[in-house]
Amino acid sequence: MMDDRPPGLPGQFNNIPPLSAFRLSLHDVRILSITMVDYSKYETVIGLEVHAQLLTESKLFCADSAAFGGAPNTHISPITLGYPGTLPMLNKKAVEYAIKLGLACHCTIEHNNYFARKNYFYPDLPKGYQVSQHTAPICVGGYVKIQTEQGEGAVQLNRIHMEEDAGKSIHDLDEHFTMVDFNRAGVPLVEIVTEPVIHSAEEAYAYLTELRRLVRYLGVCDGNMEEGSMRCDANISVRLHGETTLGTKVEVKNMNSIRNVKRAIEYEVKRQIDIIESGGTFIQETRSFDAATGGSFSLRSKEEANDYRYFPEPDLAPFHFTEAYIAGIRATLPALPEELMAHYTTQLGLSEYDARVICDDKSISDYYEQLIQATPLYKAAANWLQGPVKSWLNEHGGDMAAFPIPAIALASLITLADEGKVSFSVAVKSIFPELLQHPTEAPLDIATRLNILQEKDAGSIAPIVDEVLASLPAKVAEFKAGKKGLMALFVGEVMKRSKGKADPKLTNALLAEKLK
Repeated sequence: MMDDRPPGLPGQFNNIPPLSAFRLSLHDVRILSITMVDYSKYETVIGLEVHAQLLTESKLFCADSAAFGGAPNTHISPITLGYPGTLPMLNKKAVEYAIKLGLACHCTIEHNNYFARKNYFYPDLPKGYQVSQHTAPICVGGYVKIQTEQGEGAVQLNRIHMEEDAGKSIHDLDEHFTMVDFNRAGVPLVEIVTEPVIHSAEEAYAYLTELRRLVRYLGVCDGNMEEGSMRCDANISVRLHGETTLGTKVEVKNMNSIRNVKRAIEYEVKRQIDIIESGGTFIQETRSFDAATGGSFSLRSKEEANDYRYFPEPDLAPFHFTEAYIAGIRATLPALPEELMAHYTTQLGLSEYDARVICDDKSISDYYEQLIQATPLYKAAANWLQGPVKSWLNEHGGDMAAFPIPAIALASLITLADEGKVSFSVAVKSIFPELLQHPTEAPLDIATRLNILQEKDAGSIAPIVDEVLASLPAKVAEFKAGKKGLMALFVGEVMKRSKGKADPKLTNALLAEKLK
């Protein structure tokens, strides 16, 4: 077969493949054109719908347990199963939790409320309809502040409304049948709906992180996405920058972590832009995210609101809030992260970084609050939390509830180190491990038992200083010649030979005197 290459080219060109290797099909051209898409010319528009299970003991309309993890179909009753002749009764605590969240999100609380029936059929919705508040949300408007690389911002909310959860369909227990567990049916939910004002996966990640932190601080939801107590649906569309009309919206469901929400948005945005750039179209639909592949697949075409045929729930009377009732709930709001951070930075002198790390987890901030009630060493307490305590948590699953040392005992250890009775290194390496094993023992008693209290007597330290200097004559000569950084070596050697008992300040003073 004749070579397509012209003869006589220099050797450096002899490895060029034949021209036939560069022939592209129409399919190749389309794929190549997609890979060269300028994604930056498109604007992403995202609205998030977050369902948060409220931490009540019983369900929204009956006394059945709302606890997670029971054996299938053990938290049910004729009311949960929607038997004829049964009547619901509203859970007052669920209402309080919804108002509490609304107040924390700067919402307007609606004084006159009622529930509606949202009619659609799922096999795990035993009544054949869901009791929801979609047509009259308990909380209107509001916002959640977020922090991104671009700085501080706020995500505007459309509403927060109450509704009951559906049950759970299980598809992998029987190869021929879908199993249905109704334990979750009727568990109280709030749905937090944003305006379509989120413009990137990063903003969505920041919003969900802040929202989860908020519900945990309030104690209204545990925020555990893996167990389904907090679930997020993302409504995603794209449009060219400068356009005002929203593009075709696609809803993505079934994301069990905040990270997977971010991944799903990134995938869906690219998918939509690629379809548009290749000349294709897509419909408004509901898709599911596959965490294993990082992609999504279609579930069904998206219903419009009128497909649900809302009408007022006839079995539940409307309910009304007074200003005094709302004020009483407002008075129960705990200090929230934004308030705590301001207090830590302006009143306690912590850096913004330290304050943010402490406030990221309510259990950490609760422990820090206990610490600073027992010691005024605010910065040292923050350092211990971010150092030894954090290391222990990382090794033991990150649960602060399992940390064995009471705050009062850790505060005593912090004070012990600050007073110079032990060095920080000795406190961390020797006393802290002992305190983990014996959390009721006083740190001072542990230091005494281990014989590691620092020596403050010059007469005890001076012989060790002499011994160290005598053993390092070359280093002493270098120091006297101007290499002053060797002082740290001498101090370290004294600390090592004294087994950490030598007072560092006194050691430095004695060394400086003898090295003159």
